[in-house]
Amino acid sequence: MAGRRPETPVIFLGVALVAAAALLFALEWNLTFFQDTWAFLLQRQGSSVGDFLRPHNEHLVLLPVVITKFCVVVFGMTSARPEMVVMTLTLLGSATLLFVYVRRRVGPWLALLAVLPVLFLGSAWMILLWPFEIEFSGAMMAGLAAMLLLEREDRRGDAWACLLLVISIGFGSLGLSFIAAAIIDLFQKRRSRGLRRAYLVVVPLVLYLLWYAGWGHTAPHHLTLHNVLDSPRYLFDGLASSIASLLGLSTATGAEPAEPEWGRPLLIGLIALAAFGKWRRPGISPRFWPAAAAALSYWLLAAFNYIPGREAASNRYVYAGAIFVLMMAADLLQGVRFGRRALWVAAAVALFAIGPNLVQMKEGADILKGQSLVTRADTAALEIARRTVPADFSLTPENAGTLANVAILPGQYLEAVDAHGSPAFSEEELVTAPSEDRHWADILLSKVLPLSISSRQAAFTAQEAGRCIVLSGGSGSAPPEVRLQPGLTKIWIGSGPSTELTARRFATDEYPVDLGSAPGSSLTLLRIPHDEAAQPWYLHFEASQRALVCR
Repeated sequence: MAGRRPETPVIFLGVALVAAAALLFALEWNLTFFQDTWAFLLQRQGSSVGDFLRPHNEHLVLLPVVITKFCVVVFGMTSARPEMVVMTLTLLGSATLLFVYVRRRVGPWLALLAVLPVLFLGSAWMILLWPFEIEFSGAMMAGLAAMLLLEREDRRGDAWACLLLVISIGFGSLGLSFIAAAIIDLFQKRRSRGLRRAYLVVVPLVLYLLWYAGWGHTAPHHLTLHNVLDSPRYLFDGLASSIASLLGLSTATGAEPAEPEWGRPLLIGLIALAAFGKWRRPGISPRFWPAAAAALSYWLLAAFNYIPGREAASNRYVYAGAIFVLMMAADLLQGVRFGRRALWVAAAVALFAIGPNLVQMKEGADILKGQSLVTRADTAALEIARRTVPADFSLTPENAGTLANVAILPGQYLEAVDAHGSPAFSEEELVTAPSEDRHWADILLSKVLPLSISSRQAAFTAQEAGRCIVLSGGSGSAPPEVRLQPGLTKIWIGSGPSTELTARRFATDEYPVDLGSAPGSSLTLLRIPHDEAAQPWYLHFEASQRALVCR
């Protein structure tokens, strides 16, 4: 390849890191907090030990919680950008450490080509674009650094590796895989360096077990005999999905995992090729086994705790799996010399893989953008209705338009907003938001204020008609809607069939709020509580009979 100077691959790596950071910021810069992040923001607002050490699902998430709290205290809750910056730094740090790891084994050019697909691994878009997943990227960065330090084979390296293993498990359960790698390293070097260095795995393991005894055991686990027996298939599919993703052959779309149709034959072929290579050239680098232990423990732990939504091909699992595959491949290829032609072929494969991954990254960013918009609309509705919204009101797909906001309880949310600022749309922004998001804001507002109606049989009189808006029945010149103000509105329906009442506030060209029906010859009372917005409500109905609206 061109550029034989040793610093050239490092320069290209720097360019790739900058390009990756620019792309990630461009895709996520206008996103807001998403899904599980709300659990950190709202359910851990205190400063008790439990707020930091309480498990999330079954995971220790001490450092992600610390980072979230730090960002909120320093920068407020108006934007998720500070967390995005920290997340991106961990991704770039992991990529750089992977480059160092692979370069030590197969040289700088192959190390560069190994890192490029990881930097743009769009099939793992949830890891790249969602700061909550720092539990993966942070644990990966600290774990890779620990493995590199173990290769120093000195006391200082062991001490720093111990600290980094503690940091790795502090980010998330992925750190356990690096402890497994360190155990293999300890066993391999027991004769040359003794067992006095066992502290480097004992310390993080004891700390983890103490956490588990105090807090971790309270989380539900999903370990079943079926999961254990099915773990070999899960392991195979996990490795296959990682290989397919690295090569740009993942067929996943959006957030849905896909069967690794390309990955399975590729994995079988690569295993056969590796076996043939070792038959021709016997011997496996001792460094392979710690990396293999990390990969094996990673996939088996995931398999043992499988539930629907945690498939081996899920994009949030592909990121770590891809890095482990590259680490093992580099260890197996250590000592193999590659000519210029082989390097050009590898470059073509790496560059080809980036294209499909960029498409998947854009698809993921679009999903998060849509979720961000509806979240900002939903939270705007909560703030508008803060006088009346129940503190424990549940945001469901039926009233909020998304499952991603179930962790937002209005009482906790408004408390956090008062302390740290609001990420929601302002009223002015909500007026100009996309129509779908205004649609859900109206529906949620109607529930949390709430709008209420009651009807009874009654007939209007000429006296009433003199003080109300009279709407002619049928398809004549009746206005399509009536502007309403907070308070009590009387709706008189003349003799005839029932009339369906609908309303809108921020929505346009539609009436998303279903108020129910008003029977003929009836008086319906519509109550609209006062709130924090000036935008009026609009009532709509199409009746075949005469009607009066008295505001």
